[in-house]
Amino acid sequence: MTENNSDVLVRVEGLYKVFGRRQHEAVEKLRAGTPRTELDGSTAAVIDASFEVKRGEIFVVMGLSGSGKSTLIRTLNGLHPATAGSVEILGQDITQTSDAKLRGIRRDHISMVFQHFALLPHRTVIDNVAYPLEIQGVAKAKRLARAQEILDLVDLGSWGDKLPSELSGGMQQRVGIARALAADTDILLMDEAFSALDPLIRREMQEQLLELQETLGKTIIFITHDLNEAMFLGDRIAVMRDGRIVQIGSPEDILTDPANDYVEQFVQDVDRARVLTAGNVMERPRPVVSETAGPRTALRAMRDPFLAAAYVVDRNRKLVGMVSDRDAVKAVRRGDRSLANIMKPAPAVVHATDVLVDVFVPAVESPLPLAVVDERERLVGVIPRVTLLAALGPGPDATGEITLPQEPVPTSVIDQVLADSDPDAQPADTKEAN
Repeated sequence: MTENNSDVLVRVEGLYKVFGRRQHEAVEKLRAGTPRTELDGSTAAVIDASFEVKRGEIFVVMGLSGSGKSTLIRTLNGLHPATAGSVEILGQDITQTSDAKLRGIRRDHISMVFQHFALLPHRTVIDNVAYPLEIQGVAKAKRLARAQEILDLVDLGSWGDKLPSELSGGMQQRVGIARALAADTDILLMDEAFSALDPLIRREMQEQLLELQETLGKTIIFITHDLNEAMFLGDRIAVMRDGRIVQIGSPEDILTDPANDYVEQFVQDVDRARVLTAGNVMERPRPVVSETAGPRTALRAMRDPFLAAAYVVDRNRKLVGMVSDRDAVKAVRRGDRSLANIMKPAPAVVHATDVLVDVFVPAVESPLPLAVVDERERLVGVIPRVTLLAALGPGPDATGEITLPQEPVPTSVIDQVLADSDPDAQPADTKEAN
């Protein structure tokens, strides 16, 4: 058995699933290079799949109909026994366990949400949600209390005494998710869980799943044929074609660096603005000066890149404002020794995790490249308008120029101002921030 890593809950190595006659012979042929279409009497649904899923991760398996994704997820809880290879759940290889032990792993560690809800029609909503706990032998009062907590979490707290037939499709699917969450297992398998829902309800369910994940931190393996759904939900995505995994990566990796022509064609219609984040497209911030610097340092920082403003940060690189070249010129001529009198708030600030669709308005309204900060409000990058346009696929008329409300002060003027000012009358400016 492979050495267990506590951060890895699922490890799949060299997995094959073949249906039909002479399954093991078919595996040997596939390993020898025989095309899947040339197997006689056998159908290879999963071919040599290997991947790991880490604790708290949403791992999405995406592919068209017939790619093998649904078969793959069913091998992860033993509903389809593997033909070859290994599937480790919390370090236990379920391909080598007894039926009794496999049932225990399913009961204690894995929950599943199906495409068509699979609710018990004769049981109320709260009894459906409590059902896994009943299987686990939890006392009635305790399991109903837990079921009510989960129903409240998925905004169905007042629907517990209803039958599934009294609920809409979206509500029924929320009951299915609640039932899986009530079991409090380590791993949640979701097989096309939202594909039967109307588009608007489907988007609501996707957003609610992310909200639940932020609260509960479950490990989720999610199957879908919808690339936009995969990009929206996945921390990482495995793309399947004809039984094989052809690429595994983050949504940004899949979108910006497709492994082959198939993946490239697959992602060409993705709404990039809802996938890429400010952190994905930002550039190194410059010029940047320390708040303890003086206007001479700020002017020098703006001179070489011929930019009209500089960002100002504190000793922890937290963004505190910006200064313009024109204000810095005036400050030098006045003999100012600090930036305090000319520093202004940055015109627009976004977070690195903001998706680009939320960055458009600030970009249009800002006269400068957008400042990008991290969760501690530290300046980590900037996004010029041209960079934003290029990330979304610039048209043939894109020039690469950044339009500012006014041209930067000419370098000749800056040089003259610095030369005219008396360096001995100024304190030594702090060097430009790195």
